[in-house]
Amino acid sequence: MQKLKQNLLTYRGLNALLVLFTMIGMGFALLFLQKHLGLAPCPLCIFQRIGLMVMGIFALIAAIFAPKKRGIRLFLWLGSILGILWSLGVAARHVWLQHLPPDQVPSCGPGLDYWLDALPMQQVVQQVLSGSGECAAISWRFLGLSIPEQSLIFFSFLLLINLLIAWRIFRPQNAK
Repeated sequence: MQKLKQNLLTYRGLNALLVLFTMIGMGFALLFLQKHLGLAPCPLCIFQRIGLMVMGIFALIAAIFAPKKRGIRLFLWLGSILGILWSLGVAARHVWLQHLPPDQVPSCGPGLDYWLDALPMQQVVQQVLSGSGECAAISWRFLGLSIPEQSLIFFSFLLLINLLIAWRIFRPQNAK
């Protein structure tokens, strides 16, 4: 058990853990929420998934190759942390929208597919992040938490793992 704990706390082990949690998060979203419950993701949910996948891709590269050079580790960590910070920020925005009084919820607009076809990417991002009535709707709860609230907790946990990776990168070389 001690050996497993030591391996999980290595640079490679922590990144592998991020990859595992990325797969669990995406599996939950795709298989349970979409396929089993039939819930279609709103644009903010899609943006959260994109950030999670970005984090997972950088963590996968770091876990497979486990580079020795601090600069490469830092680059991979920056990609990972930016992905999870994106997801965390979008989830926080989503939770905020869900807690607005009904008269302040933005009206529903055209879908993400239309925006992608009709607008430049910068405007698509701006439109999605402004939210819509579709994103403010709460379609499922577990333990009293909406999906965005659960996502916010999950992404915060992944952020902590990313911060532990940063500690592994920047700690003094002679420290164990």
